[in-house]
Parts: sequence; structure tokens; C-alpha cells
Amino acid sequence: MFDDILSWQRSAIRMGSLMVESQSVVAMRLMGFGGVWSVPPSEGYRMIAEKSPAMLKSWWGMQQAISRGANPERVLAAWTGPLEREARSNRKRLARRGPKLTPGLEAE
Repeated sequence: MFDDILSWQRSAIRMGSLMVESQSVVAMRLMGFGGVWSVPPSEGYRMIAEKSPAMLKSWWGMQQAISRGANPERVLAAWTGPLEREARSNRKRLARRGPKLTPGLEAE
């Protein structure tokens, strides 16, 4: 029973982490498109191009976990893992760029 409670909490933390990471990326990109955050000119393309591969990896990992008969926590981890990694990578990359302090085009 105690392990079931921890399992639920670990899953909730995993989902919460994914939500925070992805919303941070959305916020920095929106600020970038508005001229407040420093984003590269290719960010709009990158934002669209990264979705399909990340979702495919996520779906494939989840399907493999289900086909192996994994418990729900492991299925959720297989589904969120690739999405978390992509969102965390984007957040770190965009956070390093920081606010846009000077007008004009930004370098890649």
C-alpha cells in the first residue's frame, strides 16, 4: 500500500515537472517573439519541427512499456521521458540566452 502512494506521488511530480518545463519554454518563446527575450531567428521553425519527433519517441516508449506489461507508473515514465528531456533542453538553452537587452537581430 505504501508503495502505491509513493507511485502516485512520483507520477504526479513527473507530470508537474513536464508542465513547468514546457510552460517555461512557451513563456520564453512568446517573450522572444514579442522582442523581450533573446531567441534565434530559427526559433519559430525549431518550435514546430521538434514536435513530431518528440511525440513519436514518447508514443513509442509508451507502447513498448504497455506491450511489456509495465505498471502504470512505468508507462507514464516512458511517455513523459522524451517530452521532459526535450522541454528541459529547450528551457536551459533559452534561459542561457536571457532577456533581449539590445534591439536588432540576434545571432544563432
